Amino acid sequence: MIQRKQSIWLLLASICSFLTIQFSFYSGNIINHATQVKEFAFLTAKQPSTLIFILTLVVGITSLGVIFLYKNRNKQLLVCSSLLFSSITNLILYYLQTKKFTDGTYSLSAIVASLIPVFILLAISGIYNDEKLIKSADRLR
Repeated sequence: MIQRKQSIWLLLASICSFLTIQFSFYSGNIINHATQVKEFAFLTAKQPSTLIFILTLVVGITSLGVIFLYKNRNKQLLVCSSLLFSSITNLILYYLQTKKFTDGTYSLSAIVASLIPVFILLAISGIYNDEKLIKSADRLR
């Protein structure tokens, strides 16, 4: 039996973060400013913006590393809260990049990018429940 469910949620968030580097979030036509011709392009984490790529790597690596902070739940909760903010910021940056396309559609793999904040939120909930359980056990002693 797995005692720390939040480790699973953080691992899934990390995997999803690394998958967004390879899979597209949005695909469509974008105008090449040099030739003024429409070109078909994919929006991935590594393609249009360095900021999105760096933020995606930070979310992936940090969510993988925060698993090992299990002895310090307060610090783990704080880092997960900042990860939640970073992943939501990453989604907003993705959305702002879609405005540069003239026409297109969201890819099915965009679901992977939107699952990252959900997994981090579930991990935060698990950490909070662990903390509450520890406080109630300390009260009984």
